[in-house]
Amino acid sequence: MITPVPDVNTLKELRAKKSVPLALVPTMGALHEGHLALIRQARKLVGSTGTVAVSIFVNPIQFDRASDLSNYPRPLEQDLVLCEKEGVDLAFIPKKSSLYHPDHSVLLSESLLSQHLCGTSRPGHFDGVLTVVLKLFNLFQPDFAVFGKKDFQQLALINRMVRDLNLSVEVIGHPTVRENDGLALSSRNCRLSPSQRADASRIHHALSAARDIRTTGEQDPSILLGSARSRLLRDAPKDFSIDYLELVDAETLQPVASMTRPTVLATACFYGEVRLIDHIAIRG
Repeated sequence: MITPVPDVNTLKELRAKKSVPLALVPTMGALHEGHLALIRQARKLVGSTGTVAVSIFVNPIQFDRASDLSNYPRPLEQDLVLCEKEGVDLAFIPKKSSLYHPDHSVLLSESLLSQHLCGTSRPGHFDGVLTVVLKLFNLFQPDFAVFGKKDFQQLALINRMVRDLNLSVEVIGHPTVRENDGLALSSRNCRLSPSQRADASRIHHALSAARDIRTTGEQDPSILLGSARSRLLRDAPKDFSIDYLELVDAETLQPVASMTRPTVLATACFYGEVRLIDHIAIRG
């Protein structure tokens, strides 16, 4: 049976009693099939006698827009039901005051992998992400932590944090889970109107078409970017816009001038105020 944990002190007490190994799945709630895939991966990692923990916390310090924070879905009761069905052992559901002192003044920042993509368009976002993930790692002391590869820049930053700070946790990336039409699963998808949802598959289709151009031997990054941009905007609804569209090195996350190494074509797009991200790997 799942144990909801409302605060840090209770978590510390329970963590000491729980079986090892422990796998942590950090989330902001509004769980969907993508999250459930992470939970199932966590169970495989620790086995039937280990502990699977899920954190559900809408982390306020990683939001760059107040409207995005206030509108972020919070179906906590439904989330706990899903966790129960998946055999989660611990569900950490803290309030902001449990994780952040009123005068908290320490944030973790990264200075290389966060220079582009979401790091540019969402100032301070990754400081908030890394800070809360480090807090969760310190509190849970997990053997494993499972994240979705959809947020590939976030995953790269967390791996860099683990490496550079010598943290004793193995970070596991799970492949992006998609709808039948290619749309990457996201908690924000539920905020799309029916017409926006019907249109949103254009994002994955545009990235896939650009990748297909690369398979013909095309070496010019501008050709791939131009193709993706054209397909993203072709017959797009009036409330659709591109936040960014970049082709970056798969390891350094820096923009590329040639296609000699593995790269990632990544985008963030808006439907009104709903922001969706996606990416696709392209071989060098």
